[in-house]
Amino acid sequence: MLRVEKLQIRRNHKTVLADVTLDLQPGEVLGVLGPNGAGKSTLLGALCGELKPDAGHVWLDQRPLSEWGGAQRAQRLAVLPQTSTLDFAFRVDEVVGMGRLPHQTGRVRDDEIIEAALHAADVGHLSGRSYLALSGGERQRVHLARVLAQLWPGEAGQTLLLDEPTSMLDPLHQHTTLQSIRTFADRGAAVLVILHDLNLAARYCDRILLLEEGRPHALDTPLQVMRPEPLKAVFGLDVLVQPHPERGHPLIIAR
Repeated sequence: MLRVEKLQIRRNHKTVLADVTLDLQPGEVLGVLGPNGAGKSTLLGALCGELKPDAGHVWLDQRPLSEWGGAQRAQRLAVLPQTSTLDFAFRVDEVVGMGRLPHQTGRVRDDEIIEAALHAADVGHLSGRSYLALSGGERQRVHLARVLAQLWPGEAGQTLLLDEPTSMLDPLHQHTTLQSIRTFADRGAAVLVILHDLNLAARYCDRILLLEEGRPHALDTPLQVMRPEPLKAVFGLDVLVQPHPERGHPLIIAR
C-alpha cells in the first residue's frame, strides 16, 4: 500500500504541490485529474521517489519510500512516465522483458509473463517487431506491457503508477488499455492513473483526486467528484452530468 501524508513539493522557491494526503488501497484504481499545471505529474514523481518531498511523508507498505532499495522497490512499485523512449532497435518482447530485470524468476517463467503482459496490453501481435518501427500509440502500449510484466500478475502490496497511459491512443485502445489496468487492479494491485478524459476516469476509477493549482480540490468516488460544481471550479467548464444509460456511472457532457 502507498500512503502519503501532508505532501509538499517546492520548485524554484515556489510551492507546486501541497496538502496532499491519501491512501492508495489494494485493488483500487485512483484517478488523478486536473488542468495543465495542476501538479499531477509532480505528484507521481514524489510517489515513485523521483522527487524528494520538501514536507510530508510517502510510505510504501508502512516503510518510508526512501528506505527501500532499488530492486526491492521495483518488485513492488512500477512507473509508466508520460513519455518513454528507447533509441535502440530492441524487439518488442525484449522491451517488455526489461520489466522482469528486478526479479529472479528464471527464463521460462519470465517468457510466460512477457507473453501474458503483451496480450494484456493488446500488443501480442507486435512481439517480434522492432520497437523503432512502431507508431507512437503502439510504443505506448508496449511500455504499458513492460510495467505490467514488472509486477505481473498483480497482487496486494504492489503499486502501479501511470502518467497519461491513453494520451496517444485511439478510442478503442483507450478503453482496452484502461480495461487491462482495471483487471490488473482487480487481482489486488493498487493503481494510480493520471488522466485527462473525464468520462474515462468516471468509468474506470474507484476514486478520483481532483487537483487545482497543486492542491486537492476533491477526493472521493466518481459519483461525488464528477458533478457540475467541482468541474466548473477546477476546469472552468460548464457541463451536464447524467447517469450512463447502461452502466450507471457519471456521464459528463460539455454544454
